[in-house]
Amino acid sequence: MKNTINFEGKKIYPSKIVCVGRNYVSHIKELNNEIPVEPVIFIKPNSSIANDIWTHESDDIHYESEISFIVKCGELIGVGFGIDLTKRKIQSKLKKKGLPWERAKAFDRSAVFSNFVSITEGIANLRMELYINGQLKQDAGCNLMLNKPVSLANEIRTFLSLEDGDIIMTGTPSGVGVIKDGDKFVGKIFSNSKLLVEGSWIVKRKI
Repeated sequence: MKNTINFEGKKIYPSKIVCVGRNYVSHIKELNNEIPVEPVIFIKPNSSIANDIWTHESDDIHYESEISFIVKCGELIGVGFGIDLTKRKIQSKLKKKGLPWERAKAFDRSAVFSNFVSITEGIANLRMELYINGQLKQDAGCNLMLNKPVSLANEIRTFLSLEDGDIIMTGTPSGVGVIKDGDKFVGKIFSNSKLLVEGSWIVKRKI
């Protein structure tokens, strides 16, 4: 059975989540990475979608909040708040060896989303805020992205089919960190100062 997200009150079944890495200079510097010459793109499967944020019994999980889009007929039609959960230590080991990131990025319950809403006021002015236990941890907008959402969608389509309902996660700014049992996450998407959608989660301990 496929995992779903909610778009304007309806359940949507994404076949995949297309993720973008290293799309904010602040986060690139935060992890001491090089600025890429082209978008860094990887995939999370439908099985990674979850409604809750879970810790892991042995691996430290990092949060990365992202402005996320729903695709229909090749266009970006909906926006929501997404959290890309990452096994950072495993990712660092894989990067050093030049290996793919799936073990660190594509595991079950590694992609958490708010509801999605229609885009009615354009994309350029979209921005996000992430609060953890009431403190602002991440704050950035499309204006700070190295690769803007529409150009990302166009780049993705040069080598990969985007099916209706697929999600594009557009990268995270600086401020990432480890999730802890009981943390309260609140993610918000704005168009300029207008709040479009928000989601909230309490981190659960994996049994």
